[in-house]
Amino acid sequence: MAKRFGGEFSPNGQIPDPDARPSVTAPVRPEPASFKGRSPQRHGAKINLLFLAGALTLVTVFFQGSTLALASDLAGAAMLLLAAWLTRDGIRAEDAYMERKVARRPAIPRKLFASVGVGIGVGLLIFGGQWQLVPAILMGAIAAGLHLFTFGLDPMSDKGLEGVDSFQTDRVARKIEEAEAVLAQMKDAILRARDRELEARVDGFQHAVRQMFRQVESDPRDLSGARKYLGVYLQGARDATVKFADLYSNNRDASVRSDYVGLLDDLEGNFTKRTKTMLTDNRSDLDVEISVLRDRLNRDNIHISD
Repeated sequence: MAKRFGGEFSPNGQIPDPDARPSVTAPVRPEPASFKGRSPQRHGAKINLLFLAGALTLVTVFFQGSTLALASDLAGAAMLLLAAWLTRDGIRAEDAYMERKVARRPAIPRKLFASVGVGIGVGLLIFGGQWQLVPAILMGAIAAGLHLFTFGLDPMSDKGLEGVDSFQTDRVARKIEEAEAVLAQMKDAILRARDRELEARVDGFQHAVRQMFRQVESDPRDLSGARKYLGVYLQGARDATVKFADLYSNNRDASVRSDYVGLLDDLEGNFTKRTKTMLTDNRSDLDVEISVLRDRLNRDNIHISD
């Protein structure tokens, strides 16, 4: 866009005041990328194809010539849609399990149930078209096997740390599950504000919080130092987000938005600083253990040089 220049000797120009102090504009903090802390869902295209197959089948069932064929195909289409939904939730649960270092296995093997659902759905569709039981069972078994081969099984065992008390790992897993529930409530609340930049900002804050999760999982001894952050601070962030979303969705006040973003900045800085402190403390503990072990070996005439 063109800009008109002027000065002391220009028409209608003004003589600059030599005593005037130049104005300085504070740099604007760049908004975090909307994909920060996110990763693309695995098998996303395949899951969409499952939903598409169920939806297309649901449309074509009404062209059947008999009521029994319609009912059979309708049940088969419903089973395919249910299997697609179970598969999507199973993938999400598995991703959360793989991301954590301490985690319980999913209570419901969703992907396994989805494979069974695909087999039943395909079997019903074949049976409704041919009224032959053997081909329906055979094609259903093949479809279930292909689904199981494509998406795999659900995690079937709990995941923890070797050499660490199971009571400690269970306590960490419970605390992080509670904190994840608070983060989910915070995410649901900010969606009511209908502001994509704020949604991305909340995602950035939650990414910093989950870095603390991973550190606590690596060393459950850090849980006592992080308890206030995973409890009081996180719940306070959720409550502030709920109140902000209710207020901002009504009046779109820019000052309220600025105050909320400043609160997130302060909280994210505190979480990041605390996580770095825990990492430093762990390194100090390791140095002390190495020093004690070296002294012990030297006393046993097993000399170790630095």
